[in-house]
Amino acid sequence: MTEASYLREKLESISPTERVERIVVQRFAVPLLQALGFDELEIREEFETGCGQVDLAARKNVDPEDTFLRSPKNPYLLLEAKSRAVNLREGSYYRDAVCQIESYLLAKNCKSAKWGIITNANNIQLWRKHGKVVHPATANLDISSDNIESIVRNLRDKIENYERALTVCVYNNKGGVGKTTTVINLAAALKTKGKKVLVVDFDSQGDLTGSLGATPGKITLTQCLKDPKIDVHAIVQTYRLEGKRSIFSIFEIFDRLKGKQSTLPIFDIIPRDPELETLTDSRAVAYIPKGTRRLRDLIAPLRNEYDYILIDCPTQWLYFSQSGVFAADVILIPTRPDDLSSLNNAARVITRFVPETARSRQDGGPRTLPIFFNGVPSESERSENAIKRANDEIEKIVSQERSMNLLPYFWPHFKKGNENKSIFRIPDFAVISSAKFARIPAVFRDRRVLEYYQSLAREYFIDE
Repeated sequence: MTEASYLREKLESISPTERVERIVVQRFAVPLLQALGFDELEIREEFETGCGQVDLAARKNVDPEDTFLRSPKNPYLLLEAKSRAVNLREGSYYRDAVCQIESYLLAKNCKSAKWGIITNANNIQLWRKHGKVVHPATANLDISSDNIESIVRNLRDKIENYERALTVCVYNNKGGVGKTTTVINLAAALKTKGKKVLVVDFDSQGDLTGSLGATPGKITLTQCLKDPKIDVHAIVQTYRLEGKRSIFSIFEIFDRLKGKQSTLPIFDIIPRDPELETLTDSRAVAYIPKGTRRLRDLIAPLRNEYDYILIDCPTQWLYFSQSGVFAADVILIPTRPDDLSSLNNAARVITRFVPETARSRQDGGPRTLPIFFNGVPSESERSENAIKRANDEIEKIVSQERSMNLLPYFWPHFKKGNENKSIFRIPDFAVISSAKFARIPAVFRDRRVLEYYQSLAREYFIDE
């Protein structure tokens, strides 16, 4: 009997209304982990994560003398089980289970963990951890005797072929919030943390390409979109930093890392080309195979070559922005505290555009990260007044929204009994605007800017 067949037999032995969680753990969850490739010495029950006990944890044993069963540390996969009587299809129990697996994956004893599973033997969902980001790796799947073997094959394939990159689309359905500035400076800040980054200019206006002084090569992004036979590597370029154009103290960081050079590669870029501007929605449908799905397929071969892929796309919810969101694992939304429209449009992205994309993808993604304030006025009193007005507006947005709870997206630290309304903020620095004329990321011209964007990377992405 194969492990998958054994798992199907164990599944059928559990009552459809079983209310005892322990039975789901023993009869389904343990055999599931075995079907996923872990043996009995690689599975540990009631693993202490640092913020509570997860039902099961697993890790491949490399050293026969250091089995995970006897030495429970550095888990690779966590599994939280519920009884079959718990509704994990939707609703509050499902949301609580998602919060639970996320908190376990990010706990202090689970730094090594890459995967999380929630299941009640009726439903199952695989979650991936990349740094500080936890996002769906599959949809929330219905389990049956007929499909359990195919589900196991799908989960095992994903777990055994962990993709290196996290793909991030920086988007808000409102202009003037610093989307392009965020992509450029976040990419550069991630580089200073030793990450390999690719930025994709998927805005037909090409502000990112122009800000970096990049130009398309003989083969262009548009050609690559139209012809799936073209190797995407043909349109990838490298943005290099010249020492004389940077403040010395920051360039010195790279001297220590790479050895002294006159220019240094910072991140790779797929630049926009002029023909991209001719691709209206109707022309994109006519000339680009798979429409808004094409960008996701295009960058797929690159996902094991980078730590982060950052996508810049335009404001209007049309072909280019729809493609950027469709291609992403997560959406990062810049807003401005002095622009109330940016907050309301952020709510549209969260409640309408991302769920619309998720229904189209049918794989659980993308997931939205909490908003942040970009361009906060530097003068203290004006800044605090702007943030107070913004929080008043957020309170209205949250209270008026009936389709979902928006608190985690606007006030991520807000808890019952602790009404923390803090939102990550980046001040308005004049050097950020002037840096565009020098065709250089602002983080390499001002140490304060570098520190803020490194803080942005730590807040959302890097687990240090």
